[in-house]
Amino acid sequence: MRRLLFALALPLTLAAESPESPRYAAAAAYLESCNGHAMLVYERGELVFERYFNGHTADKAHLLASGTKSFFGVLAVAAQEDGLLRLDEPLSATLTEWREDPQKKDLTIRQLLSLSSGIAGGENGQVPSYHEALALTRVTATPGKRFQYGPIPYQVFGEVLRRKLVADGRAKDPLDYLQQRILTPIGLRYELWREDARHLPHLPSGAYLTAREWAKFGLLILNQGVWEGRPIVKPESLAECFKPASANPRYGMTFWRAVPEDPEPDLVMAAGKGKQKLFILPSRQLLIVQLADAERRYQERRFLDLALGRDAKASP
Repeated sequence: MRRLLFALALPLTLAAESPESPRYAAAAAYLESCNGHAMLVYERGELVFERYFNGHTADKAHLLASGTKSFFGVLAVAAQEDGLLRLDEPLSATLTEWREDPQKKDLTIRQLLSLSSGIAGGENGQVPSYHEALALTRVTATPGKRFQYGPIPYQVFGEVLRRKLVADGRAKDPLDYLQQRILTPIGLRYELWREDARHLPHLPSGAYLTAREWAKFGLLILNQGVWEGRPIVKPESLAECFKPASANPRYGMTFWRAVPEDPEPDLVMAAGKGKQKLFILPSRQLLIVQLADAERRYQERRFLDLALGRDAKASP
């Protein structure tokens, strides 16, 4: 396990409330009733609403579960900018042992990260090592035709990126590269990142962050890859993360996305088990951070209706 100690204590005071806070308060009350743990709202980059409940506090790190995945979609497009990879290159360019396998030799990084490669996802919650993921890889569908969610594709990407980084000498593993390329430039500090027996980080899950730290990543996305005036990732690169997957229009490349008929058609979201959510709404310049171990009765549509004022008569 890796651990980074926070260099600065996070402020424990609540943010000043915006004039629209009654709707945020209603959404927070609903979330609290479903065993929510935290809700933060940023309007145009400013923290305007902050609540913690059910025993959680501002300085308590929380498991993001699959909310972790989205870091590596952004890292993949950053790696393309850096010349380390191409999203549409075959995995077998790096995984040389796949070059003679007719089912695997033409699969691409983009297909892998959009869960459209045809590779079976594996058991959710049971993250194999990179070596195990390669051994467990089974192509069970025609590439581009079936959406298959699970940890195996992400751990395969972990091995692809690890080999590229070792060959390039840029970083020792994907988390080291993520730290250099994204986390340190935006001042994001994690408390813990789960790893395998070889000390390689879990890509599909495993990050523990406070709500305010995770919000930094959401704000980077909302600001089209710019942090405090400094470009971190190009907007056109980030856009690759939100193109619909060939096998599922509601998924991009490690991010969930709305479709045109949805009430907020530009909504994109990082999401993890227990209802860990980064709701990113560019048209409203709005970011909502949600941490929870939510009960089954929690409804995302209900929460957003309250938070966005889409149901004036709604009550939690």
